[in-house]
Amino acid sequence: MNNVNRAARSFVDVAMGEVSREIFVNEDVYRQEQECIFARAWLYVGHESQVRHRGDFLLSKMGEESVILTRDRSDRIRVMLNTCRHRGMKVCRYDEGNTNSFQCPYHGWTYGLDGKLTGVQQYEKAYQPPFDKEDWGLVEVAQTANLKGTIWATWDPAAPSFEEYLGEAKFALDIGFSPWDGGGGETEVLGSVQKWLIPSNWKIVAENFAGDILHNVSHRSVDIVGVGPNAKSGRRDEPGRGVLGAYPQGHGIIYTVLPATAERLDYSASPATAAYFQKCWRKRTASQGDKAGVSATVGTIFPNMSFHAQQPRTILVAHPRGAHHTEMWRTYIVDRAAPVEVKSFLRNYYIRYSGPAGLTEQDDMENWNYATAASDGAIARRYTYNYKAGMEPPRKNALIPGQISGAFTERNARALYNRWAQFMDAKSWSDMHPTDAAL
Repeated sequence: MNNVNRAARSFVDVAMGEVSREIFVNEDVYRQEQECIFARAWLYVGHESQVRHRGDFLLSKMGEESVILTRDRSDRIRVMLNTCRHRGMKVCRYDEGNTNSFQCPYHGWTYGLDGKLTGVQQYEKAYQPPFDKEDWGLVEVAQTANLKGTIWATWDPAAPSFEEYLGEAKFALDIGFSPWDGGGGETEVLGSVQKWLIPSNWKIVAENFAGDILHNVSHRSVDIVGVGPNAKSGRRDEPGRGVLGAYPQGHGIIYTVLPATAERLDYSASPATAAYFQKCWRKRTASQGDKAGVSATVGTIFPNMSFHAQQPRTILVAHPRGAHHTEMWRTYIVDRAAPVEVKSFLRNYYIRYSGPAGLTEQDDMENWNYATAASDGAIARRYTYNYKAGMEPPRKNALIPGQISGAFTERNARALYNRWAQFMDAKSWSDMHPTDAAL
């Protein structure tokens, strides 16, 4: 690691519950993350509803790489590197839209929706002998996956399947991104992506949502204001009993468990939304029984995709922009079948809760900002962060797969940094064997 010159494992002591501040502020560590983590891991790219029609595209990111998510003429969803094979210019410079092709504005090389090179200026005259256009298409990711409408990709052909990558955390995405009734319907992204920059390391953001219930003390002012969707005061409806699931693949989930009773009071500030939710809840309990009361409330899928799947329903990707900066991308999810009035109410609730204007997220961003800045000094770097909460053995839960802990533990963060160290030190996927024993 250049100036650091230490194995990543030496920065993460899971057994003692300590992590070096160096991994949050060191630029050499950051550069190695791009090769060892973001060039290997499965990364969230977008939602299929953002490219619903042929020719639709969304400009997304995978680590520091700009990528195009698009639906080609055969209805196949593709993820391709947004750089011309001629001189590197971006072939797509709009956030989203619909097109018949992607043309480089520098020298005019043109690519089809499938990434194939279709047009080169003066090809017959200037290139003698002619090169094979088939060899010079846009670079496509090695693998893609679609889970409940969420689109994922990896650059590494040796990476395990996405289902294997998720492990038992797949349970959280299955319930989190299904419609409210738990059936086979669709969800969709509401509006466009919110994007903003924060002066923080990306891992602090990922850790926050992986299972940090202890930081809720930061949100007392929001609780008092009561931005939730209930007619009563409060930040959320029916919080239920919180339990944490830590997974050896580095994922962490906060689950909420509520009794599968007949009535729920959620969204009472909007009669239309409350009625729609109650209708969905009855269907959910009828088909799922006691499991209907389990929600994947908040979580992080390693390395940098975080989500709320209860209230609000939203996805946050913490895109790395340097050791001290993160580009935040947040999108909001609704049932596609929900009435227009319900979607409108949820939109207003979501943006006052999350995002750059959201009261809860503003609290979080202030914490992440100061934590990063206060860890950057030569003296501060000598002292580790403390992750010692909840060192007792985890337990099993009849309704939730994985290693389950009570609410007040930092096991999920330890799992995340343990997996981070595995990625950073491994030469290939064959060197990474996630085990529960490490947690």
